[in-house]
Amino acid sequence: MNLHSVLNAYEESEKVRRIAGKLKTTERATVHLKGLVGSSHAFIAASVFKLTNKPQLFILSDKEEAAYFQNDLQNLVEKKEIHFFPDSFKKPARLQELNSHNIQLRTETLNRVLNSPVKNEIIVTYPEALFEKVVNTSALKKSTLLIRINEKLNIDFVTEVLVNYGFERTEFVYEPGQFSIRGGIVDVFSFGNDLPYRFELFGNEVESIRLFDPVSQLSERKISQVTIVPNVQTQFSSEEKTSLFDFISSETIIWIKDAQFVHDKLKECWDFASDLLEQLQKLGVDEDEENSYLKNSPEESFENAEAFLEDVKKFSRIEFGKRTRFQPDEEISFELNPQPSFNKNFNLLIKTWKEQHEKNYQLLLWSDNTKQVERFEHIFHDLKADVPFIPIYTSIHEGFIDHELKLACYTDHQVFERFHRYQMKQGFSSSKAISLKLLRELKPGDFVTHIDHGVGTYSGLEKIDVNGQVQEAVRIIYRDGDLLYVSIHSLHKISKFVGKEGTPPRVNKLGSDAWEALKRKTKSKVKDIAKELITLYAKRKASGGYAFAPDNYLQNELEASFIYEDTPDQVKATADVKRDMQSAAPMDRLVCGDVGFGKTEIAIRAAFKAVTDGKQVAVLVPTTILALQHFKTFSERLKEFPVTVDYINRFKSSAQQKETLQKLSEGKIDILIGTHGITGKNVKFKNLGLLIIDEEQKFGVTTKEKLREFKANVDTLTLTATPIPRTLQFSLMGARDLSIINTPPPNRQPIETELIPFDPEQLKEIIEFEVYRGGQV
Repeated sequence: MNLHSVLNAYEESEKVRRIAGKLKTTERATVHLKGLVGSSHAFIAASVFKLTNKPQLFILSDKEEAAYFQNDLQNLVEKKEIHFFPDSFKKPARLQELNSHNIQLRTETLNRVLNSPVKNEIIVTYPEALFEKVVNTSALKKSTLLIRINEKLNIDFVTEVLVNYGFERTEFVYEPGQFSIRGGIVDVFSFGNDLPYRFELFGNEVESIRLFDPVSQLSERKISQVTIVPNVQTQFSSEEKTSLFDFISSETIIWIKDAQFVHDKLKECWDFASDLLEQLQKLGVDEDEENSYLKNSPEESFENAEAFLEDVKKFSRIEFGKRTRFQPDEEISFELNPQPSFNKNFNLLIKTWKEQHEKNYQLLLWSDNTKQVERFEHIFHDLKADVPFIPIYTSIHEGFIDHELKLACYTDHQVFERFHRYQMKQGFSSSKAISLKLLRELKPGDFVTHIDHGVGTYSGLEKIDVNGQVQEAVRIIYRDGDLLYVSIHSLHKISKFVGKEGTPPRVNKLGSDAWEALKRKTKSKVKDIAKELITLYAKRKASGGYAFAPDNYLQNELEASFIYEDTPDQVKATADVKRDMQSAAPMDRLVCGDVGFGKTEIAIRAAFKAVTDGKQVAVLVPTTILALQHFKTFSERLKEFPVTVDYINRFKSSAQQKETLQKLSEGKIDILIGTHGITGKNVKFKNLGLLIIDEEQKFGVTTKEKLREFKANVDTLTLTATPIPRTLQFSLMGARDLSIINTPPPNRQPIETELIPFDPEQLKEIIEFEVYRGGQV
């Protein structure tokens, strides 16, 4: 059995065919579905869509529920994009106007509904997003610029139209709402697309249209036509806006989860907006600032929450969930149970699965992670259990048992009690265009470094003629007024100069060998230091270490229980560490990655591997607070396993520390976490096998000397977010092994750091916004 056959079973089921038949034969059908649990509603929805082939609008209770449903549906409906329609939520007025990523998603959805050649688009949304009005179809059509290959295009006309649409003309584009013109090349970053477009003109004719990467400025792929749409949130008046229900086709089937709840939610939004408007008016806030606070004023939104229900009545609809609002033409009940909880008890899991198999249920394990499926197989093998489950390499949010179709759908993350996070379409991120953004922020007079020519002074951008073509170039002034022009395609060679604060750098002379001499001298010094250390590390490599055993059942269970999804870099770093530990030579590996990228989890897995092989582990951290934090993290992750974790720091009394060290010397403590004190002479390990060092650069010379004695033949794992140049240099040249974690966890929000005067009200706004978008502060 595979994904296709599971969906086929639902399409052919009597109840799904009844739903589809009702929607096809009745002009304004209302169907109420009862008994749906877990992700089963996504299977029913995918099957109904396949049988009706009509546009669908799904209204879930809130953003998170909608996002999980969108993910499930996207994984089940093949070769069809499921559009997520969010609210545009505004940031606090004093920080930033609107969330550009959400506006992109809203704009892209409206653009596809209006201009897509197929008329069966699928939209997933929630009440707050419906609360905001959208531009009406006629206004959007008037403001949509359609450009096709081989058609005539007047640059003056395009410039005028884009300016009227609210686009900003810049030297180069790196975020939505920008356009640039360089000779016969026009770049436009529409609000309805993740990447900008590049039109190449031959005379007044469009010769080619390409999508291109705003960072490298290089083309990605050719396309035959594009539609350019303005910012749908800011470019239209209230008279040009309407409800989303007026925008979508009358053929649309509306699915509502708990219609009464949705109605109450909309009323709550209405009341909130009314109260906020009243408070702002009392405070004497002017109209412009008032509008920056509100997504839409109440007058621009639904007249009241009842209007929402009246709009829904115009369409065929399916209501599912506990509470019903509409009088259904037909009510259909399903015999389903949610996936049971096993609390990581694999003996109970095996017993349950065997019982279901004997009753002729198909046991389906849903996971998009092949590693997780392998872990199930290893665990069953170690427990000598023959369980005939079928892996389906697709992710769903929640499992369920369908008693009519005899399908038992289990998810790996629920069995292991792992956190399952929805994946959102990333869209444009300003961090992707960081080099362009930094260049734009450079001011004439700033010092910059060119990798080939040295330090000069930035002097702005200038158009230059290169073989008859006008190009944009960066202008850099060197000593004696010498000029260097650098094409915007070679921006990777330029960086802002970073040096000692308050001391201006020495500007180089173009054509002189001073810069090359400085680079040669620096390389020579690095080689001298490296030679000494390579000798040191070579001796260490040659000395005998301890070869740890391969992973066992407990190791697989620990890693499978990690509540988050491993990133590709985490997977590689974990494999690197294990390979080193299983080698006879002592490990000396540096794991480098940003805060929150998963370095600690790699350390926990390495520590556990050492402990299951009978060795003790020392975890050295730079601060007392971090020692306590790591103790809590290690203890929480390893609480289900026979591992003893303890710590020493200055918060413990002398008697407590003495007791801990006594247990350590007797081998009763497996993992000891502490600051530089654990390198002291009074700290005796019975059988130390692994040393983990967090942020090595923060320790002093004395501690590092003691570490050298520690590290003689003990496996060493160093974690850092900011390696010192020397440590990084040794790793890059191979004197130390290096693993880099560049991949952020899925859906990680970009970190924003802002320096602001202390203002309790403003801090409250910022925190409320961050919590609302699902971030941390």
